[in-house]
Amino acid sequence: MTKRFWGEGAIGSDLVRLHEHRLRWLEEAGGEVVALPSEYPDGYRVPTHRHSRSQLLHALTGVVMVSTGKGRWMVPPEHAIWLPAGVDHSVEMLGDVAMRSIYVKPDALEGLPRDLRVVTVTGLMRSLIVEAVTLQPNPDPGTRAGLVMGLLLHEIPNLTPRPLGLPFPAEPRLAALCRSFVAAPSPRATIDGWAETLGMSRRTFTRMFHRETGLSLSTWRQQACLFAALPRLADGEPITGVALDLGYESVPAFTTMFKRMLGEPPRSYLRAKRTVPVPAAAFAPAAGQPRATGV
Repeated sequence: MTKRFWGEGAIGSDLVRLHEHRLRWLEEAGGEVVALPSEYPDGYRVPTHRHSRSQLLHALTGVVMVSTGKGRWMVPPEHAIWLPAGVDHSVEMLGDVAMRSIYVKPDALEGLPRDLRVVTVTGLMRSLIVEAVTLQPNPDPGTRAGLVMGLLLHEIPNLTPRPLGLPFPAEPRLAALCRSFVAAPSPRATIDGWAETLGMSRRTFTRMFHRETGLSLSTWRQQACLFAALPRLADGEPITGVALDLGYESVPAFTTMFKRMLGEPPRSYLRAKRTVPVPAAAFAPAAGQPRATGV
């Protein structure tokens, strides 16, 4: 199936201009916390950019892939990604995406995460995010809107990190192996095979891979396979076909990996995500907020 990419042509140019407009608006906005809604078509790529606020990016629908110079992070439903201020990043939409972003000044609260991470979005946090995008910007602290924004801010440090990042090594030969694996993931990749390809001992390779990525090859490989599987499953492809294409010998083996990474088997995970209602109010930005495509 050929994917549409909306970064080119007349429609893409309009989205880019709207994106730039919202970046400028965001830099000028007051208040410690700013909430913005965004709607994106399947295949759209937000070009590399940065902002002076940290960002909690949550997709009510669809799957988002965030790329930085250090790797890629998958943001499936019921998750969000925390992007510290000043990090250069681009965003790719896998499916039509209803995105909700919370932008926070770096010094707004002691204890805010300093590292980039994917986190689980609790029911409380999801409700706060949905409500926040309907409120007026920069509310007074003692008002209902101010209390919602304050509680949202204080909940950010409580969100549980999940292993949905895919860091890439800086060492060129190892990076080439990782990119080849991402293009055609398989659970059959082994430490001995990769070490032999690089002309290293198993011990030397293991130390280098962990030093370069912070992960073992086994964990990194599982996360790469999950990255390849989620968009296909979200598009409705059968679990059996996805599992076999990724090199798993059986659906139970793939299900075991999936459950280890996301906490539940693929059928339960996808069923829950498809039945979560999205309130109509969540799609209406508050007065004073730009109605452009998000950042």
